[in-house]
Amino acid sequence: MPSCDSVGHVCGSRQSHPCRLWRSFDELLGRGQLAPPDIDATALHRYLDDKVASVRGAPAGADPPSFTPCPFGCTLCVFSPISAVDIEKLVQSLSDKQCQSDPLPTWLLKKFVDDFAPFLCRLFYFCLQHGIVPSRFKSGYITPRLKKADLDATDVKSYRPISSLSVLSKLLERLFAQQLVKYLMDNRLLPDLQSAYRAFHSTETAVLKVLSDILFALDSGNLVLLTMLNLSAAFDSVDHDTLIWRLRTSYGLSVIAWFSSYLSGRIQHVRLTSTTSTPLAIVCGVPQGRSSDRSFFLLYVADLLSLVRRHQLSPHAFADDSQIYGLCRPGSTDDLSRRVSNCVDDVSSWMRANRLQLNPSKTEVLWCSSGQRQHQIPTAAVRICSTFVQPATTVQNPGVFIDADVSMKAHIAATVRNNNNTV
Repeated sequence: MPSCDSVGHVCGSRQSHPCRLWRSFDELLGRGQLAPPDIDATALHRYLDDKVASVRGAPAGADPPSFTPCPFGCTLCVFSPISAVDIEKLVQSLSDKQCQSDPLPTWLLKKFVDDFAPFLCRLFYFCLQHGIVPSRFKSGYITPRLKKADLDATDVKSYRPISSLSVLSKLLERLFAQQLVKYLMDNRLLPDLQSAYRAFHSTETAVLKVLSDILFALDSGNLVLLTMLNLSAAFDSVDHDTLIWRLRTSYGLSVIAWFSSYLSGRIQHVRLTSTTSTPLAIVCGVPQGRSSDRSFFLLYVADLLSLVRRHQLSPHAFADDSQIYGLCRPGSTDDLSRRVSNCVDDVSSWMRANRLQLNPSKTEVLWCSSGQRQHQIPTAAVRICSTFVQPATTVQNPGVFIDADVSMKAHIAATVRNNNNTV
């Protein structure tokens, strides 16, 4: 097991790279392990497909999706030219790893980038200009990773799919993502309370925003009801037609040929050490491993934030984790609970219309108060759609445990326990 010195060294060497820091902690805590040889690739692929199909089949009979109009004057009609220098910078920023479908090692591409850059520049700009993504760039494979170290490693339900594509595919996607994000930022079209997949927006900003709002409310003598919504296979269930129409209508993205080519004709298979499944077409969803796909998801669900605000409640989102919270005086808890329930009803209806599915059984609620007002916290269950959820004493708000008196005792205990397990 790693020593305290090794843990300290990891923290010190990764402090300016949060993604690497959290990846190192995952390795130390045993999360993200590969599937063992006795897991069958075909069975795992079938489970993943059936799970998405069940989510997308559930909204049958739902209302059609609605679309917020794009602000006047915002439009992205063409992509900007790219240069060999742009290619060289992107290639040099790559890590040295590559997937098994890559024709050459990444280190070799980086070593001879001066020779490759002019050809890649012409290829990528042709793709952007003509709205074409080569089919070889849309063929990937899934590597299953264990969700939690204590789950059954022989059960296909214990794994999350990690999608892998070739390095050249990722380079093209990053060039596109750079221009997309710049356009969205220049026109202030990115959701303001979504703390993921953006520079200077992370788990830290999500926790600071929600916790500061809760503490301010408690200091004013109020109680707070925090609801942690859970979505089923959210990234994998995004409807491509709805996404394309939303990008055009709500964000002014007129380069529809590119998006259609980017999303259509994709295939993937599950690859394990001993078995490989048959490649199948991807008819929906955006994988979580690429920048533009993650941006697509943020844009796809951004309307949820304004929907929550219409109920005079506060939203905050981190990737596919959505939080709704509101405050009230101690004598008005029934009214706040009712408003949250009505808000979640509307959120659930919106999700059904957009081929997503809220999971009420995994949604958590937490009443927060100061230590002196704990006796004023309601004990009655809160209605979440057709399920009545009993208030928890502690919830996890990405990466941080929050307890009912916001004393952080639960988080400190969890941190100490994890450190004892790794030393």
